[in-house]
Amino acid sequence: QVQLVESGGGLVQAGGSLRLTCAASGRTSRMYAMGWFRQAPGKKREYVGSINWNGENTYYIDSVKGRFTISRDNAKNALYLQMNSLKPEDTAVYYCAASSTVVTTTPHDSEYDSWGQGTQVTVSS
Repeated sequence: QVQLVESGGGLVQAGGSLRLTCAASGRTSRMYAMGWFRQAPGKKREYVGSINWNGENTYYIDSVKGRFTISRDNAKNALYLQMNSLKPEDTAVYYCAASSTVVTTTPHDSEYDSWGQGTQVTVSS
C-alpha cells in the first residue's frame, strides 16, 4: 500500500497560482499512474488529470487544459499539480491518487487504489 499526503492548498485570488504537492511513502515501487481529482461542495468527485508511470504522458480535462500542469519526480516519490490562472470554479478539495496496476493515464477513479486525504483550494473572485 502507498500512503499519500497532499499539501500546498490555500486561499488565492482569481488569476493567481498554487502548486500542490503529493508526497508518497510505503510501497512506492508499485506506484504507476497517478492522478489528481477534486470535489467541490455538493458535487461529485471530479477527475482533473493524470500522468503515466514515467511522467512522459499527461492528460487533463478541458476545463483545466492550458492552466494546470501535472508532473512527477519518481526519485522523490512526489506528484505535483501546478495551477495557474485560477478561477472561482476551481474551488474544491483536491486529492491525489496512485494506481498499482495501471501504467498509463486514466480518468477512472476505480483504477486508483491509494488516495490522499485532500487539501482545500479556495479561489476568491
